This record gives sequence, C-alpha cells and structure tokens, in this order.
Amino acid sequence: MKLLRYGPVGAEKPGLLDNHGQIRDLSNVVEDIAGEVLSDMSLEALRTIVPANLPIVESNQRIGPCVGRVGKFLCIGLNYADHAAESGLELPEEPVIFFKANSAIAGPNDDVVIPRGSVKTDWEVELGVVIGKEAKYVPVETALDHVAGYCVVNDLSERDFQFHRSGQWTKGKSCDTFGPIGPWLVTRDEVADPQDLDLYLEVNGRRFQDGSTKTMHFDVATVISHLSQFMSLQPGDVISTGTPPGVGMGHDPEIYLKPGDQIELGVTGLGVQRQIVSAGRVD
Repeated sequence: MKLLRYGPVGAEKPGLLDNHGQIRDLSNVVEDIAGEVLSDMSLEALRTIVPANLPIVESNQRIGPCVGRVGKFLCIGLNYADHAAESGLELPEEPVIFFKANSAIAGPNDDVVIPRGSVKTDWEVELGVVIGKEAKYVPVETALDHVAGYCVVNDLSERDFQFHRSGQWTKGKSCDTFGPIGPWLVTRDEVADPQDLDLYLEVNGRRFQDGSTKTMHFDVATVISHLSQFMSLQPGDVISTGTPPGVGMGHDPEIYLKPGDQIELGVTGLGVQRQIVSAGRVD
C-alpha cells in the first residue's frame, strides 16, 4: 500500500495511490497520514478499502511530505563505507546519530532553496524509515516490527555550515527545504527486504549516486534497535539511514548545487523525487 499527502503546504490531505497510479482521497477515512494511523491495526483497516470506491484526486495536485506531524527526524551518518571514505572520515563503531529540524521537511517535488550564505549545498539520497509502533529498548530481531513503512529522503546538506561553523552537524542539515520525504509511504509488507534496495541520484541528468542498501554498515534493524536504547521512537518518527557514495563533497574538484539545477532521486519501489534548486530570498 502506498500512502501519501497532497495539497497546499500546511493543508495537505491524506491519500492513497491505486494500482493504476491514480491518487485517491482518504480524507473521509482518516484525518492524516500521521500518529496512530501508522499503527499495524490502522494500516490493516486501510488495506480493506477498495480504492475504486474513493474519490479521484486531480492530477495537478502538489504532493506533500508523505508523513504528517513528524515528531523526530533522525539521521544516521557515515553508514556506507564508501561514503565515509569519500568524506575522509573513519567508519564508526556505533551508528552516528544527528537530527534534522522538522522545519526542513518538504514535499518530494518542492523546490530546494539554497540558504543565505551557502557555498556548499550538497545532495544525499537515502532510504527513509517511518516508525509505526513505539520502540523502546527493542532487540534487533524484532526491530522491523516497529516500522510502518519506507520512503525516499533527500538529506540535503550545507557542508560549510556542517563542518566549519562549529558545534554539531545540525547547522548544515536543517535549513528549510533540506528534508524532502516521499512521494509515497510504502508500507513494510510491500518491501520484502530493506537491505536489497537500489538508490540513485542525478543532477541535470548526470548520475552521481548509484548504490544499494546491501552495502549499509549498520542495517535498518540495527539502526532502529540502537536508537531505541537512547530514546523511545514514536509513530511518525522518520529515520534517514545514510547515503551511498557520490555526494558533491566527494568529487575532486568538489561539485555543489546552484540555482536552476534539477535533481532526480529514487529508491527501488518507493518512487522518485524531482526538485529544482532555487536561490533563497535575500530579505
């Protein structure tokens, strides 16, 4: 099942993608794709709905972030050996955890806005994990039972802010529009193995990232279990699980996004994001 949210920013409605690629309106069934709607019981009830009985949504609607009311936006750094190497950093002994501000969350096809003072805005295609059931001190063996579904994430980063402006990575990760998620939340029953998904990212038609979740240093179950030792994970929390090699920072010379660039990224079975890069407002 592929769930989504559509409509203007801040006024998104819940929807479902049918087998013909048509969006169906769920607003008379659930209030939002958020919170308890992500529980196993609620998702099972949604599966019983016949999509043809739901109203069709006009095709020109904006697609919003696939999850609403996100509590935590957690990210795992240096989770692919090749990406750690291109970053000039050691592969960690435990998952590297950082947060993106929730205000960074954007729709999958919304413009990416280069922040004021940016000189190194970069891209990162990642597998996103959406929690559906509270996870607290969970073992690796049952960690995936706490997943509602999976989505595409572009973990955009401003490298100068991230590495040269002191403090944690959050400064370079949390700019507005730096967290597109979606287009769909694909429920976990449709993802046979989260460690067997291909990821790619292109800028202006040139492929920069071409990887697989097979090469993750810490797999999804390990990441969830590890995080749950330090904080409870709640329904609607989003975990971005790391990026394969090919980011702009890893090239010689380095390559960064500029206004007018077009980004396309995707993960097997989870859909495609397409973004245009724009300059930020100067006021």
